[in-house]
Amino acid sequence: MEKSCRVVLTGGPGGGKTTAADLYRREIGDEVVIVPEAATLLYMGGFPRGGENGVRRATQRAIYHVQLNLEDAQAAHYNSRILLCDRGTVDGAVYWPSSSDDFFKHLGTSLKKELSRYDAVIFFETAAVGGISIEGGNPTRTESIEQAIQIDAKLKALWSQHPNFVFVPHEKSFVKKVNTGLEELAKIVNHQRKGSIK
Repeated sequence: MEKSCRVVLTGGPGGGKTTAADLYRREIGDEVVIVPEAATLLYMGGFPRGGENGVRRATQRAIYHVQLNLEDAQAAHYNSRILLCDRGTVDGAVYWPSSSDDFFKHLGTSLKKELSRYDAVIFFETAAVGGISIEGGNPTRTESIEQAIQIDAKLKALWSQHPNFVFVPHEKSFVKKVNTGLEELAKIVNHQRKGSIK
């Protein structure tokens, strides 16, 4: 079976990823399947948010495994479609209570291995860098503007090591930002149609 094309939408809290993913699915149609954000699924289901290090580790382990299996299940079910992943398996490294290296070691993997799961990364910079409130989009979001900026920078440091990393900067106009991301996704879809995005 041919490996599904996997594209990650990631970035700091309040970047517009989830909203953009839904719009992209509507715009591009049946060629794209959304893989929902594992963290939101678990938090909405009652997993604790924050707390002491043991709680944070247990939560991030669960998020990692749910993300991994959600992607693999969607890939098996929709093997001819592009998977648009609302975050990816690398994201948990930023929320881990110690270093990102410790996160990957603890899970028996590596940054290189996790990056290789994906064909492309579209990184949405958080609106917090423009001083814009990030409240309201996701009911499980608890980060302040300052925390969102820090998380954004840490995520970018990891994901930017992917060979097909695309950065979508913050814009005053969310529509302009979403359109920039859509243009990049359209390029990926077109390359996929031709057989390769490399």
